[in-house]
Amino acid sequence: MVEIIDGGVTTPQGYKAAGVHSGVKYRSLDLGLVYSEVPATACVGYTSNNVKSAPVQVMMKENSEKLQAVVVNSGNANALTGRRGIEDALEMKKVTATELGLDPTMVGVMSTGLIGRFMDMHKIRYGISRAARELFDGRQADDNFAKAIMTSDTIKKECAVRVRLTDGTLVYIGAICKGSGMIEPHMKVLHGTTLSVITTDANLSVNFREKWGQILDESLNMVSVDGDQSTNDTSILLANGLAGGKCADDDPEFFEALKFVMTKIARDVAADGEGATKLIEVKVTGAETKEDAKILVKEIINSPLVKSAIFGSDPNYGRIMMAVGNSGCKFNLEDVRLTIKGGDMEVPILDSGAPVFQDERSVEVVRMAMDNKEVTILVDLGVGKESATGWGCDLTYDYVRINAEYAT
Repeated sequence: MVEIIDGGVTTPQGYKAAGVHSGVKYRSLDLGLVYSEVPATACVGYTSNNVKSAPVQVMMKENSEKLQAVVVNSGNANALTGRRGIEDALEMKKVTATELGLDPTMVGVMSTGLIGRFMDMHKIRYGISRAARELFDGRQADDNFAKAIMTSDTIKKECAVRVRLTDGTLVYIGAICKGSGMIEPHMKVLHGTTLSVITTDANLSVNFREKWGQILDESLNMVSVDGDQSTNDTSILLANGLAGGKCADDDPEFFEALKFVMTKIARDVAADGEGATKLIEVKVTGAETKEDAKILVKEIINSPLVKSAIFGSDPNYGRIMMAVGNSGCKFNLEDVRLTIKGGDMEVPILDSGAPVFQDERSVEVVRMAMDNKEVTILVDLGVGKESATGWGCDLTYDYVRINAEYAT
């Protein structure tokens, strides 16, 4: 059974973290460091955007099976920076390794921020040195690290749980994620930006990478704020094994606990989309294939018309059905059912291809359901048994303002 606890990346045994101000940003914390007392098995998911940042290129080339530290800067994405960017990413690893007495291959590196700007390595070196001296565990360390990796985020995204595995071992999982804009991850294992560091004291091998990919596919990869996949998306899972016990690669309790954590931070990313006022959850059932279900989820949460309707609590369900039809998924209209849920209200909208309601009073009920901080759209295609769930947010005036002014 998964138990939610107050914590973050330093909650599992053997992890320390820090977040400092290096000067890349004018005032805010902008450089974070996570450190494991012992080498940890590393499972990493990267952006599948063909334009990849320098840190992503460096990490993918090394493909380390073990990591002991992860250094992250915010304020500069180190993307579209050519050979100099690669050298800067390598230097971030080298400086961190020197400060911690590690081999550079044991250090992961991530960056987020403006694209197309060279790194100020004087500031980065200073920040790494300072962060290495300030490593500690506890909630303040979690908080500092979380703030150091934020860009346009308005809230921290973190989660911690404990779970007893099938062999009786009690293990902890902690996670911190950032992401608010330029969000539609398609992270693949072995191949605003979503960056996440997940720590656990469970005992895992590199064979867990396949399951890590499955979890990403059903959590962060089912999030979309604006349909734009970042150049920097990276998600790193560290497992240092300090809890002891058997290898948890195939332990169902661990798998479900990790999936729970990743789903929690995925929802947090969607809810904190740039300018967002509402979280949109889309659940598709009755699809012929899993791929159809996922495609339809993304079609709905990425539709500007659907997102705008949710923002205005406008019960224009035709926009949702437009997205259903535009998805290319197999269905017969007479089998489709559409329901909207908000708060404690669950309102049937469409059944057998025809509207359930017609009068103005019924329309107002739908509007009331949509006038909630979290709105769920339920679509049953009625042609199969496959399903998928994803998360997005409404489209507001502030989204345009934030992105019109982002670099200025």
